[in-house]
Amino acid sequence: MVSNEQVIDYLSAMDYPAAKEDILREAERAGAPPEVLRALRALPPVDYANTNQVVRSARTDTAPEVGPAERAAKARDRHQRVARDLRSI
Repeated sequence: MVSNEQVIDYLSAMDYPAAKEDILREAERAGAPPEVLRALRALPPVDYANTNQVVRSARTDTAPEVGPAERAAKARDRHQRVARDLRSI
């Protein structure tokens, strides 16, 4: 999966506001790899005010350093946002 940083790297010269087609064109011009282009093609067809809006709309991996096993463990933990003293044991 594509990381937020990869998308940001290939859109560093982008002028905003920009339409989806302009964003794709800029990423292609910057030499973005196929997985980045695939994530950008999945964007909704609206105008974007800045790179942060693009990243939030693109299907990117916000934490690529976290492995699948750690993500699965976190998903199984029902109490991840409950204070320790309030958890039932």
